[in-house]
Amino acid sequence: MDRNPEAGPSAAPSAVHGAFSIERDFVAVPSRVFNAFADPTTKARWFGSESPHMVLERFMDVRPGGRERLKVQWAGGLTTTFDATYFDVVADARLVYTYEMQMDGKKISVSLATLEFSAEAEGTRLKLTEQGVFLDGYEDAGSREKGTSHLLERLSQSLAEQSLEE
Repeated sequence: MDRNPEAGPSAAPSAVHGAFSIERDFVAVPSRVFNAFADPTTKARWFGSESPHMVLERFMDVRPGGRERLKVQWAGGLTTTFDATYFDVVADARLVYTYEMQMDGKKISVSLATLEFSAEAEGTRLKLTEQGVFLDGYEDAGSREKGTSHLLERLSQSLAEQSLEE
């Protein structure tokens, strides 16, 4: 994700739209995969837990109207903020939320995310669909989808580690 070098304070407002869907299978029951998104302690194991950064703020309240916020400062000094509102929560089946991303306090995007969890023979299939708008010269170039895929890999690793701990 690169910022357009020509976009400065005097640049005209802009909006670039994007969407993607990712399907991923997990060797875990739907309740465990859902819980990895809905439980604050479990989610902290895989979402926003990579170094090198310092968590400045983290809270979650996964219910219709509930909020989630993760604010981190990276080693180079950049601060990023994920700020979400949940609109639909169906235990073990579906999450729908909107979120905005900020870099150093500047809003760079707003997205709608839908996560659908379904039981499969070997565990759970997750279908994640995201529709977003990138604002005022912020260039995504596919980074959001790549980042989300990376997070789902971390989720898979976290679920495997939890299974070993039991």
